[in-house]
Amino acid sequence: MPIRQLQQQLDDLRQQLADTQQPLGEEDQAALVELMADIELRLASERAHSAEASLIDGVNLAVERFEVSHPTLAGSLRAILQTLANMGI
Repeated sequence: MPIRQLQQQLDDLRQQLADTQQPLGEEDQAALVELMADIELRLASERAHSAEASLIDGVNLAVERFEVSHPTLAGSLRAILQTLANMGI
């Protein structure tokens, strides 16, 4: 169940990126897309339970990065963090 929830949250985040009226800069968008790809790669390879702390650190950094300029994205990232925590990551 948590993996399905995490996938849904990633899909929601992708939709927010597509729908945002305040577009991200190229660097910010590339960093966020890379972070989402890293999460999905770990899910796809079924290593989500043994994910490194760097994944959590990356999500935390993204939350801080977008907290002021894109609070909705930051909220979605916080939800992803919570799901990862619930999965024991």
